[in-house]
Parts: sequence; C-alpha cells; structure tokens
Amino acid sequence: MGLQNAVVRRLGVPDLTTTVLTLTLTGLAADSTPAGGPAPRPGRRILSVLAMFLGALAGALLLRHTGLAPTLGLILLLASTCVAVLRLSSSDAAWTRPPN
Repeated sequence: MGLQNAVVRRLGVPDLTTTVLTLTLTGLAADSTPAGGPAPRPGRRILSVLAMFLGALAGALLLRHTGLAPTLGLILLLASTCVAVLRLSSSDAAWTRPPN
C-alpha cells in the first residue's frame, strides 16, 4: 500500500490516496469495542465501506454487460454532473464566507 501511495505521489496526482478503503476498514477494526476502542461512528464507517463496494459492483456489472464506451460515458456524465452541482451550489454571498 505504501508503494501504491508513493507511485501516485510520484505521478503528481494530488490528494489521490489508493488506500482509503483499507484505512476505513482498519479504523473500523482498531476502534471497535472488542479491540478496546471507543467505536466512534461505526455506522458511518460501515456505510462508507458498503457504498464503495456497491459502486465497484455497479461499475463492474455495467462494464461487463455494456462494454467500455458506455461505462466511460456514464462516468463522464456523473463526473460532469458533480462538478456542475458543486459550482452551482457555491455562493459568493458575504454571509456564507468564513470571517477573516
């Protein structure tokens, strides 16, 4: 995993970690009550792992049944929709900015 992160950093992709799922699972196990931890937000962590799994499953099924081009097209559509929503939902109003 360290090698994966080193390669990603060397490629110059900022803030792209390839070990998010592993870190989430490790945190879930290490912070669990049987491990002697406080078990903060286990539901949120389990849901995030489930969301990543379902996303991977949906992508794999889509790729298997439709092919590469439709799958990439859907990914491009979803990514552009996310960018548009982010840009349209941001506000420049003074009351939404943090104080200096």
